[in-house]
Amino acid sequence: MTVVEAMRRRRVRPRDVAFWVAVGFLGVVALVALFPGLFATHDPLQTDVRAALLPPSAEHLFGTDQSGRDVYSRVIYGAGPSVGIGLLATSLALIVGLVLGALAGVAPRVIDTIAMRITDIVLAFPEFLIALIVVALLGPGHLNVAIAVTIAAVPVYIRLARTNTRTLRLAEHVEAARILGVGPVRAFVRHVAPGVLGSLSVLATIGIGSSILAAAGLSFLGLGPTEPTAEWGLMLSGGRNVIGSAWWVAVFPGLAISLTVIAATVVGRTLRARADGVQA
Repeated sequence: MTVVEAMRRRRVRPRDVAFWVAVGFLGVVALVALFPGLFATHDPLQTDVRAALLPPSAEHLFGTDQSGRDVYSRVIYGAGPSVGIGLLATSLALIVGLVLGALAGVAPRVIDTIAMRITDIVLAFPEFLIALIVVALLGPGHLNVAIAVTIAAVPVYIRLARTNTRTLRLAEHVEAARILGVGPVRAFVRHVAPGVLGSLSVLATIGIGSSILAAAGLSFLGLGPTEPTAEWGLMLSGGRNVIGSAWWVAVFPGLAISLTVIAATVVGRTLRARADGVQA
């Protein structure tokens, strides 16, 4: 029996395979981010000018950078800050979006209209441009980058939370709860908020990849963590000037960013399709 025939008999679709491969890859990234010491082979901050710009080898799997630091170990240790900023920004955007969107959904029409017009204005600008302006005002650093990415991403969550809140408020089970004497606050917490949070969680899965990419872009421009921090965007920026003679300095952190973002997007889009009742 061929592999194709086995997949057909088990009804395994290529998209299912892609989903689980992406989940597995993200699981590995999570382990690397949490326990980098188990995977790294060198001290990511140790410099050795005599070993500068060495190509990939058995001693240095991804080569070395301009300061003689092991690129592989720096990519490993860079997973924590890079993924951590994306997760923090997405979590903050989800929470803020849930609160503000729900408030707009239950607010009087005048307040709701004003809030949505402000949200529309913010949505008219590219997210990265907003994040760039915010972090330029706040200054470089992990936390400031996370705040900037959060502010840029939160309008999408506000709009989705507001729409779902207004829809679920009119649902039959919510109306039934009110008829039975359940107070408006309790009805919202028990019957409306979980549904809104579920929709936002699916969106957040996709947003993690976007947040990681935005944070890496800010670091690439010199507005994120500073040297000698091991962070993917900062490493990519440091290798752009030697891409012609030492391609490995920029290529490997760039691959780490790309593969992580792609994996997060595949997982997020699959979960969203399943939540919408579409065959993923």
